[in-house]
Amino acid sequence: MSKEITSREKDYSQWYNDLVIKAGLADYSAVRGCMIIKPYGYALWENMQRQLDAMFKETGHSNAYFPLFIPKSFLSREAAHVEGFAKECAVITHYRLKNDPDGEGIIVDPEAKLEEELIVRPTSETIIWNTYKNWIQSYRDLPLLINQWANVVRWEMRTRLFLRTTEFLWQEGHTAHASAQEAEEETRKMLNVYASFAEDWMALPVIKGVKSENERFAGAVDTYTIEALMQDGKALQSGTSHFLGQNFAKAFDVKFSDKDNQLDYVWATSWGVSTRLIGALIMAHSDDDGLILPPKLAPLQVVIVPVYKSAEDKEKINTKVAGIQENLKALGISSKYDDDDNKRPGWKFAEYEMKGVPVRIAIGPRDLENNAAEVTRRDTKEKESISLDGIANTIKVLLDDIQQSIYNKAKAYRDDHITEVGSWEEFEKLLDGKGGFLSAHWDGTVETEEKIKELTKATIRCIPLNQPEEDGKCILTGKPSKKRVLFARAY
Repeated sequence: MSKEITSREKDYSQWYNDLVIKAGLADYSAVRGCMIIKPYGYALWENMQRQLDAMFKETGHSNAYFPLFIPKSFLSREAAHVEGFAKECAVITHYRLKNDPDGEGIIVDPEAKLEEELIVRPTSETIIWNTYKNWIQSYRDLPLLINQWANVVRWEMRTRLFLRTTEFLWQEGHTAHASAQEAEEETRKMLNVYASFAEDWMALPVIKGVKSENERFAGAVDTYTIEALMQDGKALQSGTSHFLGQNFAKAFDVKFSDKDNQLDYVWATSWGVSTRLIGALIMAHSDDDGLILPPKLAPLQVVIVPVYKSAEDKEKINTKVAGIQENLKALGISSKYDDDDNKRPGWKFAEYEMKGVPVRIAIGPRDLENNAAEVTRRDTKEKESISLDGIANTIKVLLDDIQQSIYNKAKAYRDDHITEVGSWEEFEKLLDGKGGFLSAHWDGTVETEEKIKELTKATIRCIPLNQPEEDGKCILTGKPSKKRVLFARAY
């Protein structure tokens, strides 16, 4: 099966596309730019969703749901917001179809034009803040900590499964606070939640930082980000948390009475991650033979494949495997016993390798005689004969080791691809050669940032948090600079 996947060295982009399809994560849709998330891919998203949802609730947030449709007038109330999303909006103008009088199928009924067009949500700040106006009157109503799991639509010209599609799934948090300090603390808290999820669950090392003005979310005062590095040396924005100041509160007239009975606008945040995280998992860890998934998120953690010739041998293996699976389940480990007679063991090995199942157990009659089984770990493909006595506990330790090993490998690659540069010549050479994050001085202007992007297609991924000040010169203009920023080409 791996022969059906283009190698990373030959064509990284095609390797990614091949892997998404062959591993059964997603498929192309009849609707341009949209994708179908297949059961295996959706199981992966459900595991991500389940853990993130628990983390949100541990930090005091509750789930709600808001409409998919947003009146056009709402979007126009915050100038930077509408400017940022105007080119990506899908617009509903009519509400009815009718048969074509010429017999050519159906047409939009021209008499069914909406009084006000509706926008299919690209993000929900406007509809939510219009609602919050009715929910918030006093400081007693604050903080308001709401999250929603939803789909959004952003009309994309160039799409790629999971990484950039016209419709995608995500969560978006929207919170309201009585002070700027409280809102800023919330913004950073949720950034830390994302970073913990990425590193502890996805085995994905990330850099926390703040976006430059040019890369900031439309309508935000500050945008914080976690940035990850893929195996081709390109960066991927993997989660953002925005301090919105009072911009949306002012746009929708959301005020509260403070403890001194004085009226003030509330302070806001929003934050989100999406199914793009599945793309991050694939590109950060997988190889030319298929997916490599961190055990904590893998839809299936252990697969057991019997190897036998007679019905009698199979029956003995079945009995032994039933006990193993029971013990694995007791430890919270998901497993599958694939005893399908229509597929050979070798085919099954390749299939589960493609799907990134962390551990494979092969067991035959000779293994039963020796009270052992062949255990293969997906990340390194190392094989080991393991005693059937207490095998479930051994597998649990092995899964923990695989989780850590995957993280260590990704971190070593990321750390090796953070390079300090001091000249424009070096900057261009490293971008085209080594890639990764380039730590360089920048003069702080939008004009210089845009010029660098125009010349190299590299953008400022973030200004790392807690970055120490140092005197330097901008790599392009030579003007004074106090801090280094991270540049990279990105998805």
